[in-house]
Amino acid sequence: MTETATTPVSEFPVIAWDIDDVLNHLTAEWFEAFCLERSVSNLAYEDMTENPPHRLFGIEIDEYKASLDRFRFAQFAGLQPDSEVMRWFKEHGEKFSHITVSAVPLKCSHLSAEWVVRNFGPWMRSYNFVPSFRPNTFCPAYDRNKGDALERFNRVDLFIDDAEENIAAASQVGIQTALFPAPWNSNRGMPVSDFLTGLLKLLRHE
Repeated sequence: MTETATTPVSEFPVIAWDIDDVLNHLTAEWFEAFCLERSVSNLAYEDMTENPPHRLFGIEIDEYKASLDRFRFAQFAGLQPDSEVMRWFKEHGEKFSHITVSAVPLKCSHLSAEWVVRNFGPWMRSYNFVPSFRPNTFCPAYDRNKGDALERFNRVDLFIDDAEENIAAASQVGIQTALFPAPWNSNRGMPVSDFLTGLLKLLRHE
């Protein structure tokens, strides 16, 4: 029998994680598939200075969303976790309590939840999402953004996301944040290993 931690969960700092492009490489994998499908050769993933990236491809936002949703249904289950993030969890995950707060279409949320539990189940004990708008989908708007969703938790010590607007929304409700490196944000170029090392300093677990 595997031994489990017995320290009360209330004593662990709580980290809220975004899923896509933080725990996995969804956009990078979609980008590769989309470029192959459309024979796009003049863009590299590192050139994606905008997310959503529809303007870079000269397509409408709805076309981009439809393409991303098709990719989710076809390939999301097979996405591999970010190897450095997984290594961090294996080395340091048990020092914290972890939840997810993702923005995903309602119709795809079950794929995301299954992926999280299958890959990060030993550490992630709560899956939460703010539904991304899709036409012709009934979904009450309980939260305007991730900041609203996070504010409903009794305590979150750190929120990690790759989108600067989500970081800003969380900061507005008084939650400490960390911007995960991505080509479309101001932490582009920061090694993921350096970012993850910095998390321990932010949470005083050096």
